[in-house]
Amino acid sequence: MPELPEVETTCRGIEPHIEKHSVTAVRVRQPKLRWQVPADLAELIVGREVRQVGRRGKYILIGFDNGELLIHLGMSGSLRVLPQETPPGKHDHVELIFDSGMMVRLTDPRRFGAVLWQPQGEVHTLLASLGPEPLTDAFNTDHLAKACKGRSQAIKLLIMNSHVVVGVGNIYANEALFRAGIDPRRAAGKISKARLERLVEEIKAVLDYAITRGGTTLRDFLASDGKPGYFAQELSVYGRGGEPCKQCTKPLKEVRLGQRSTVFCTQCQR
Repeated sequence: MPELPEVETTCRGIEPHIEKHSVTAVRVRQPKLRWQVPADLAELIVGREVRQVGRRGKYILIGFDNGELLIHLGMSGSLRVLPQETPPGKHDHVELIFDSGMMVRLTDPRRFGAVLWQPQGEVHTLLASLGPEPLTDAFNTDHLAKACKGRSQAIKLLIMNSHVVVGVGNIYANEALFRAGIDPRRAAGKISKARLERLVEEIKAVLDYAITRGGTTLRDFLASDGKPGYFAQELSVYGRGGEPCKQCTKPLKEVRLGQRSTVFCTQCQR
């Protein structure tokens, strides 16, 4: 699944092509995604100008004067900016046509993505209970310590909980915990505040760096310009189970936590 850096990269990729441009048409070839595409989508946005492109968690927000379009890439979705006459492929489901002659096309082979609407002044139910953004000051040591207090849940599962902090997916949870020297299986409530402070720092650092490197290269993800991200070449633990630790050379251990692959070093992470 595309994670926060991939979504942020997509936002930054499409923004200069659609901001301050008006939608002239909407094409919905397949309305049945994870949720039904709003039947009145064209009514809502045709003739209106994009005011801003933003992100909340893993949702891309395209803002108009009357509300925001929420786009989620699901497991395998991607957005492309293309000339509006570009022929569609089998998995091209939704297109927004702009007065520039370009379009934004949602491609989603598995159809787990979403195109939804959030009216002006309202907060969609999918966004209402989300935790703070990890790269903002709202995500800090005090916030994480409060969330961890008395919790026996594994720290990796806690930081992947979108009600605690948004956008820390499996790849970056593995990487941040390695950099912080924390065993992902450790009970959240038993980690000292000093170590949580280090973890907050590393979550911010690994996400920020991944954004600058274009996100992580996954089989199903390409950056908005069609080029794959580069951060995967620098992963320390994710996807490297059984390989030598880059710090101590001991073989990395791979286990399942919350049905997700979890890779760590039993010597470097305590």
